[in-house]
Amino acid sequence: MSSHGSAGGTSTSKPELVNLAPATTAIVRGVVSMAGLRDFYDASFSTLAQTISAQRITMLSPAFGLHHGSPGETLDLEVGFVTDRAVQPEAGVMVGSLPGGRVARLTHFGSFDVLESSWERLRSWMQKRGLPVGQGRWETYITQPSPDMDPRDLRTELNWPVAD
Repeated sequence: MSSHGSAGGTSTSKPELVNLAPATTAIVRGVVSMAGLRDFYDASFSTLAQTISAQRITMLSPAFGLHHGSPGETLDLEVGFVTDRAVQPEAGVMVGSLPGGRVARLTHFGSFDVLESSWERLRSWMQKRGLPVGQGRWETYITQPSPDMDPRDLRTELNWPVAD
């Protein structure tokens, strides 16, 4: 079941609470201006793909972006993939992890430009249920974006740890 937002055909799934195991990741981390996000993602995913392939590591997830702190003029961000084992650090690629435990989740359908409204919806859902928001929220990019695609076809899973 989806609930439609007011922003140009976007929608989100019903929020849910899931339990996740911690996951090993291969990541690139940076503090990036909002205007530089696309270039950071493009360069990071290119470097990650080369390093992961050269080390014969298996990617176990779609790409993700893990946010540290709150966005402002810049964003402290890790981008990467869940992997079957730790990467050997090189060329800016490092070992990372996604947290385990209770996580509030919803799926956002549509453009990245209106993701923040879905994050706010998830935060509100958590607060109404007395679930304290944790640090290190992340987006999993279920649909790989491409320059010629319709942004309404994008699907992004939003994950927000519950602080215990």
